[in-house]
Amino acid sequence: MFITLERCLKVEPSCFKGNNLPVERVSWHDAQEFCERLSRQTRRKYRLPSEAEWEYACRAQTSTPFHFGKIITPNLANYCGHNENIHTFYYQQTIEVGSFPANAFGLCDMHGLVWEWCADYEHEDYQGAPLDGSVWLNDGNEEYRILRGGSWDSSPNCCRSASRFSEMASVTDSRFGFRVVCTLM
Repeated sequence: MFITLERCLKVEPSCFKGNNLPVERVSWHDAQEFCERLSRQTRRKYRLPSEAEWEYACRAQTSTPFHFGKIITPNLANYCGHNENIHTFYYQQTIEVGSFPANAFGLCDMHGLVWEWCADYEHEDYQGAPLDGSVWLNDGNEEYRILRGGSWDSSPNCCRSASRFSEMASVTDSRFGFRVVCTLM
């Protein structure tokens, strides 16, 4: 069963223009509308991942802070590597998707690039979270939604697999994008 949202979506919402750049400057509501339209068009169910699904996909069976190990560097992800005491490279915007090595599941850009919307309500911690990895839509703040992964403007700590952030579902920002999940059943 599909929900009809019918929000007006901008054809090119992104602040940064170029071939193969991630879509950014989209709200959680915009991402939901995109998934609904894609589902109707393809007759397959597309949706935003749950927070648990996102982290599982990011970690790709690792236990380190990043799928590639303990330390993030500018040759492994697009994040704010700028440090006044150390000369490092900082792109200061999004770059082409797939510019860095994929994780063991073949997923690129799980660390940095853009914060990715998840379907879950905002919760302060994991107390009472579903044990099956499903979307957590009770006992939380439904006006705020979870974002994961960090962005091109995030510190290294914010790009860790376990890092999480929340924002109002209506907010658009050049650091916010999304990744979709296709349900196979």
